[in-house]
Amino acid sequence: MEYPIRSDMRNIFVPFILSVLLILVSFHPVGLKNFKVTKIVIDPGHGGKDPGTLGAYTKEKDVCLKVALQVGKYIEENIPGVEVIYTRKDDSFIHARNRPDIANKHDADLFVSIHANSLPETTPDARKNIVRGAEVYVMGAQNTERALEVAKRENSVILLEEDYEKNYDFDPQSEESYILNSLRVSAFQDNSLLLASLIDDQLINRAGRKSYGVKQSSLYVLWSTTMPSVLVEIGYLSNPVEEKELNDPDVQSYIASGIYRAVKEYKEAFDSQN
Repeated sequence: MEYPIRSDMRNIFVPFILSVLLILVSFHPVGLKNFKVTKIVIDPGHGGKDPGTLGAYTKEKDVCLKVALQVGKYIEENIPGVEVIYTRKDDSFIHARNRPDIANKHDADLFVSIHANSLPETTPDARKNIVRGAEVYVMGAQNTERALEVAKRENSVILLEEDYEKNYDFDPQSEESYILNSLRVSAFQDNSLLLASLIDDQLINRAGRKSYGVKQSSLYVLWSTTMPSVLVEIGYLSNPVEEKELNDPDVQSYIASGIYRAVKEYKEAFDSQN
């Protein structure tokens, strides 16, 4: 079965990505796992008592779940031999620490967390109507002001948990915590950057989305995973036009298809080298 494509462009690897990929697959550092993909964890952001960001009539948790389930369906139907595991499949509240734990417990090969973005409520309406588009994050130390604000917002879910001070070794609203944790860059960062680049390319060229590119940030959900991991912000609910688009089942399918195709490209490239 063929899945949604927003253009007739053929599926092409960027030469630079191929070059990086060949280098990566030819070098296996001691102690690191093989990067073949047989198991992927899909993490729909937020859920339950944590709605995530809010649009005029949309909750982030609902849009993320719909897209995430569609991504998983495409993978299960079109990539034989890959098991899909979800951190949630309904409107459940999942502790932030449990999301990477689920991936680690299942010894997953990839972790993809799906979210929707928003500008602060204090931002003038005129600017809200301008800022729209996707962006893909990997764990890293390059916390620009914009990336830091995204990290603070996404990590603030921790504050909803009882006794969070006992369960986490940092304050999600403290910049000092982000400076300290920026040193915990994963050994899988190169592969995370590769997957993020493939997703970004698919969102632009297949799903027809505007994109702000691949960024690094100290997002808690990516800190503790022991596999290549990315967080995809699929768009801005604070933008009225994009909020409407993100509620369109066809647009959700295009976005989900783009993420699925990136995973498929990543898997095929590594499988061909093993």
